Amino acid sequence: MKAWQVRSLGEPVEVLVASDVAEPVVVPGHLRVRVRAIAVNFPDILMARGLYQVRPDLPFVPGVEVCGEVLEVGPAPAGLPESVPAFSVGDRVVGTTAVPHGGLAEQCLMPMTGAFPAPQDLDDAQASGLTIAYQTAYVGLVRRAGLRRGETLVVHAAAGGVGLAAVQVGAALGARVVAVVGGPHKASVARAAGAAAVVDRTGTDLVAALKEAVGPQGADVVFDPVGGAAYEASTKVVAFEGRIVVVGFASGAIPSPSLNHALVKNYSVVGLHWGLYLQRDHAVALEAHRQLAEWVTNGQVEPLVSQRVSFEEAPAALARVAAGESTGRVVVLGA
Repeated sequence: MKAWQVRSLGEPVEVLVASDVAEPVVVPGHLRVRVRAIAVNFPDILMARGLYQVRPDLPFVPGVEVCGEVLEVGPAPAGLPESVPAFSVGDRVVGTTAVPHGGLAEQCLMPMTGAFPAPQDLDDAQASGLTIAYQTAYVGLVRRAGLRRGETLVVHAAAGGVGLAAVQVGAALGARVVAVVGGPHKASVARAAGAAAVVDRTGTDLVAALKEAVGPQGADVVFDPVGGAAYEASTKVVAFEGRIVVVGFASGAIPSPSLNHALVKNYSVVGLHWGLYLQRDHAVALEAHRQLAEWVTNGQVEPLVSQRVSFEEAPAALARVAAGESTGRVVVLGA
């Protein structure tokens, strides 16, 4: 079958190789899936560079998130959580893949714990981006931060994949969303997604602009997939008993929090590794998927696909996401 393989580590546009590989063999606890669409995620880039926490042996097929059709169901292993949905051949599914048998191929493997029913209201490209970003946003804001209706939520990188998901989820939860973006086009994307106020960090004092946007009470919750200067600015505007949710470090700079500052201002810094819920508390992920699917039906959540590219254009698609040039999701269509 057709596949894009990483055979050496580096920038995806340089190390992805168009290959002809054997179809993956289904193993217990997994589904073999025909790939319909692949949502590009930042971990795909980090994995190709050898900088992700998961480092598969070379060569491997990347692509951690897909929409596809079940071709074969592997045996259910002992101890499989009761919350894991049961699938049959022909079912349309979304979710995470089992790299090294990732989504940038005609077929992939999906762990049963990472697969969910695809909402009928979304096409394949939209559905491919519903799992990682949106569940990260939902679990981060609902479970980790306890975001309440009427609270003020600041979202950094608000026009990117996970940031835009957090804007939509925050608005669906009834929060007043303040979106931080880089540039006027991204500002318009964030507004269209439900942001009540937008801060363009380019050419401005970010802290001063955020203070004006959130008001004297500060931000009740900050959703930060960026780190670095974004995190530092967040500590200056977080409210009394506010919560900063750390979900990633897209800037490349991992902050070293001053815990005395958290003590004096009485705020919390909470981390979120969404993938752990698939292993440790799967029911949380299933509840998140069900709520997101309901919001899709109600029109409150709709994944933005800014670019759909052919399978042959996959390396360029990953390069665009790596450069921070995209809004919403860039999706590679199935081979």
